[in-house]
Formats: sequence, C-alpha cells, structure tokens
Amino acid sequence: MKALFVRRLTFAALIAAAYAVITILTASFAYGPIQFRIAETLCILPFFLPFTTWGLFVGCILANIISPVGPLDMVFGSLATLGCCLCISAIGKRWDGKNWGKCILACLMPAIWNGVIIGALLALTAGAEEGAKLTLFFLYGAEVAAGELAVMFILGLPLLRWLPRAKFFPPLKKKLDTAG
Repeated sequence: MKALFVRRLTFAALIAAAYAVITILTASFAYGPIQFRIAETLCILPFFLPFTTWGLFVGCILANIISPVGPLDMVFGSLATLGCCLCISAIGKRWDGKNWGKCILACLMPAIWNGVIIGALLALTAGAEEGAKLTLFFLYGAEVAAGELAVMFILGLPLLRWLPRAKFFPPLKKKLDTAG
C-alpha cells in the first residue's frame, strides 16, 4: 500500500510541475481576461486518475505565483482548478468508455469554474466603479470561459478520447490504480 501511495504522490508531483512549467512558459497568453492556459488540458487527467486532482491544484498554486492578480489568484484560481477537477473526477467515475456526453461535460468544467471564479476575481480587482463591476464580471467571465472552452475542446477533448487507447496509458493507469 505504501508503494502505491508513493507512486501516486510522485505522479501527482510530476503533474503539478508540468502544469506550472507549461503555464509559466506560456505566460504571455495564460493570464488575464483573455487567456488560453494550455496547461488546463491536464485537467482531463482526474477523469481517469482522480488523485491527480491534488497535483493540478498544487501546480495551479505554483503557476499563479507570477499571476498579475497576485496572491488572490493563487488562492481563488487554484480553488477553481480544484473544484473543476473534483467534478471531472466524479464524471469520470461514471464513464463507461463510450459516452461522449460525459467527455463533453468533463471538458465544460474548467470553463464553468474558471469563468465564474476568475471572472469575479478579475472584476473585483479591476479598479472600476462599483456599478461597473457586475458588467465586468459578465464580460471577464465570458472571456475566461471562452478561452477555457477553446483549450478544452481543441486539445482536451481529443486527448480525453485518445488517452484510454494510447499504448502506454492502460498499463500506467493499472500501475497507479493497484498496490501490486
């Protein structure tokens, strides 16, 4: 059992590092209201490997260290990733290997969670008048959600459908799912 814990912890740490590095390397378009955070593609992993949720959460905290929004993004942006990954994990538990609807629903989660939470965060920190904040929330929320939808449906959905058939993935999943 200890070996399984160590394998999962190591894999989650690798995912955290990958998320942070990809986001930081693509920082010019990974932050702000119009963002295409390519690392969000990794959020499909909890669909198959629920424990990767924690690696993605930590990776998002690390990536958001350089966020223009600052520590608030480290907290709330990372909580948005945590929430979306927990939902994706729950959707994946009920997947039969054939249902496209669940794959599409899983890919919608980052857009929903980040659209609402990051949209609100950007509106609150925009420095606009109080009356404009609601308008900014809807505008920023729609922009963030659109970027998430683009990333998740251009990269995430094909990866979500391909991964279970990839030669390396079933043995890797088995090794990460069993104590032996």
